[in-house]
Amino acid sequence: MKLILTSEVTGLGAPGDIVEVKNGYGRNYLLPRGFAIPWTRGGERQIVSMKKAREAREIRDLGTAQEVAGRLKSLKVSLKTKAGQAGRLFGSVTTGDIAEAVKAAGGPELDRRRIEIPNAIKSVGSHRVTVKLHPEVSAALDVEVVGV
Repeated sequence: MKLILTSEVTGLGAPGDIVEVKNGYGRNYLLPRGFAIPWTRGGERQIVSMKKAREAREIRDLGTAQEVAGRLKSLKVSLKTKAGQAGRLFGSVTTGDIAEAVKAAGGPELDRRRIEIPNAIKSVGSHRVTVKLHPEVSAALDVEVVGV
């Protein structure tokens, strides 16, 4: 099945890319969630303009992404959440929570979809997350989870 990606899909491509995927993956995952649209000749013409805009942004953003990565490394992020007596959280910390905590700590505004949590954060303590700022630049961020 040939599709046009409308948003970035990890391991598959960026917006505007034409990808060939298995029918079930495209029909059951990419299309319903709005990550892709069916490929057409008219849609392919729109891709050219999407790719030009993306390339212009990426060239500009590479230096900015490296600057933001430097700021994130020196940032102390603390997140307060409800926890039990043994240190287990009621629920887990989400990428949206981390994005808000970074902004509250004086850091840049981050897109929650760019934050990757390797293991679910379900306990108090220090945890490391990764922020993909650019296809070539990613930053590691330490988040201190404090229970209340």
